[in-house]
Amino acid sequence: MKVKNWYKKIGITLLVLCISIGGISFTQDYFEISKNLDIFNTLYRELNVSYVDETKPGQLMKTGIDAMLNSLDPYTIYYPENEIEDFRYMMTGEYGGIGATVFDNNGKILIDDPYEGFAAFKAGLRAGDQIVGVNGNNVLGKRTEDITGLLKGQAGTPVKLKVIKVGQTTPVELNLVKEEIKTPAVPYHGMLGNNQTGYILLTQFTEGCASQVKDALVDLKGKGCKNIILDLRSNPGGLLTEAVNIVNLFIEKGIEVVSTKGKIAEWDKTYLSVNNPIDTQIPLVVMVDESSASASEIVSGALQDLDRAVIVGQRTYGKGLVQQTRDLIYNAKVKVTVAKYYIPSGRCVQALDYSNKDEEGRVEKVPDSLITAFKTKGGRIVYDGAGVVPDIKTAHEKIGLISVALYNKHHIFNFATKYYLAHKEIVPARDYKLKEEEYQEFLSDIKGKDYSYKSKSEIEYEELKKQSKEEKYYDGYKNEIEALGKKIEEGKKEDLVAHKPAIMRLLEKEIVARYYFQTGKIEYGLRTDPEIILALDLLKEDTKVKTILTTSEKPTKPFNVHKRF
Repeated sequence: MKVKNWYKKIGITLLVLCISIGGISFTQDYFEISKNLDIFNTLYRELNVSYVDETKPGQLMKTGIDAMLNSLDPYTIYYPENEIEDFRYMMTGEYGGIGATVFDNNGKILIDDPYEGFAAFKAGLRAGDQIVGVNGNNVLGKRTEDITGLLKGQAGTPVKLKVIKVGQTTPVELNLVKEEIKTPAVPYHGMLGNNQTGYILLTQFTEGCASQVKDALVDLKGKGCKNIILDLRSNPGGLLTEAVNIVNLFIEKGIEVVSTKGKIAEWDKTYLSVNNPIDTQIPLVVMVDESSASASEIVSGALQDLDRAVIVGQRTYGKGLVQQTRDLIYNAKVKVTVAKYYIPSGRCVQALDYSNKDEEGRVEKVPDSLITAFKTKGGRIVYDGAGVVPDIKTAHEKIGLISVALYNKHHIFNFATKYYLAHKEIVPARDYKLKEEEYQEFLSDIKGKDYSYKSKSEIEYEELKKQSKEEKYYDGYKNEIEALGKKIEEGKKEDLVAHKPAIMRLLEKEIVARYYFQTGKIEYGLRTDPEIILALDLLKEDTKVKTILTTSEKPTKPFNVHKRF
């Protein structure tokens, strides 16, 4: 061992001598890296040998790696070999499994959402069915994470399930074969607004998603659509090249869509539209919200900078960073931030500066004083540093706490299951409405059941009560404080009435899913979506879109204006 270490030291010395030829600063970096690796190696060894309780080396190492990467930014992530399936799904939308989501409810593992056309669906599994056994293993009382590994895995692998079907009490055995599950990036496209407007829902930027958007666009044009809505709400992003190809569907060949700039020259790149477009003139609205990030911001931001689309919704997430995946030993990978991206006006939409953190490690948003104004191709003012600001801003619909509690405690799901057993069929998804007597039946169902939650008023009241006691004011104002508490409690009792429309929509959507699955949920949602209704109204007249895209705005304060056209 000593001889081996001696050779290792000689090798390091020779390597350092070679590096020193390249420059003093790199040598200093090498020694700093080498020193800290040695420290980490000895620390890791001492913990595994000397710590009072048994340690798990792999888990200990992953904790250390995760903490190190978290100190940089949330997007630099380590994937050990046992998480590669999740990584593959994130990049491609593909994974091996039975094709269904599950959840645990009071010790029961229930099917939540079977994907149409895949193994679980073909075997007859439906929402509400209970899995009691997997490959001979009893899963009663287990959690979702306990059985996920049993339901996922290499395509072609058999899996035996013991299931209690909805409305039954006797379990049946089902033999399934795991498949290559490919969730579509475009789960829905169709005609809206008296068949005048084409709608495309894009949920992820995985491999090949641009082709799916192209196919949807061609299909809608073939059906005679005069306008397009591209919905990127809640789309967390993905592959940059797919974003470029999607923008290319709507702009001429040879136009800059996005550029990247990193620490090393390898990541200084410019991405142009290189394909022939599908339609450069059709009026286009892009929907975004606070969860639209990364590639979603490249698409919406580039189309805004090029004055090609009207952006509707809320300010986007603000992720202007680019990640690259690197292979590590033992089949592990690391996704590391390598660059920032800049859309055609020259702006970067990154909202947080991870290179500057306070003493407690907190990251602050880019201050208003550093926000810079840029110009679109036609001279409209746009800003960097805080996501993509829509041309037409909308208020995000707030979901009441009672609705969240009813959903999270599965009362919505359970009522939909009961409803499905009692009704063989319902009207088409986009026409379905819950009757008043059916809502009253739901209220009867949840009587005496737990759907407790704490309102913000209740939390603040409890803090007031606590502080008044600590500061010795409580006894003097006891009657007033207690009276306030009673009023807050009485107000909560009215929540089922005050939030009835939102609760009914949740019930309707869950019921529709029992009969029409993922497609039905989307079609129902489109009917009741106020932002879609706004977009349809905007597209009724071509002049509305053109006016927005050709109206130059003056900055409200003396920003530096950059122009790249």
